[in-house]
Amino acid sequence: MKSNVFERRSTTDQIISDSAYNFVIGLTLCWGFFINWLMVTSIEPQSIANVNPWIFFIGYFASCFFGIYLFNKSNKPLVSFIGYNFVVVPFGFIINLVVSNYDAALVTEAIKITGLVTVGMMFLGSMYPKFFQKISGALTIALLLVIVVEMIEIFVFGIHHGILDWIVVLIFCGYIGYDWSRANQIPKTIDNAIDSAAALYMDIINLFLRILRILGRK
Repeated sequence: MKSNVFERRSTTDQIISDSAYNFVIGLTLCWGFFINWLMVTSIEPQSIANVNPWIFFIGYFASCFFGIYLFNKSNKPLVSFIGYNFVVVPFGFIINLVVSNYDAALVTEAIKITGLVTVGMMFLGSMYPKFFQKISGALTIALLLVIVVEMIEIFVFGIHHGILDWIVVLIFCGYIGYDWSRANQIPKTIDNAIDSAAALYMDIINLFLRILRILGRK
């Protein structure tokens, strides 16, 4: 079996039905969102903000990359689920810090919009998988360029152009459609469902954070 989740074309694991496969993806996503909700409601944002920034970001990236490594390399559902949680928790800290700056009604609105957009992009991903495969390279290049431009703007010029948030929203809309289409092209096993959910989780959270920032400006 190939190491990259979405390159898997054969498996010795048990194949499950389409409905069971989608259910596991949904359940795994809901678990991640539930953990994030618990973290937001039970951890004081100031306690996170008080952590040394270097320690925080080193821990954040170390945990995320370790989690990604686990669910990418493993074909065991439990190991993949553990890897997924190594991604969910650091994302939860970021979400906690961000949403603390916004009104609860605005956060709720951002969640609703993110949910609707996600469902819409999943539908498009199912309908036009070849289209999303064609734009995958462009999405990666665009995301890398935006990251570089944002870092230059923030750390060199001390500014941030709102148009970049809209561009990132479009990029992650594309990634949701792309990852969903890929999720339906690999063998439908429990492990692959968890791995696919992990990829979708990162797309959805990034989309949510940008939508929240856009709404906050308005």
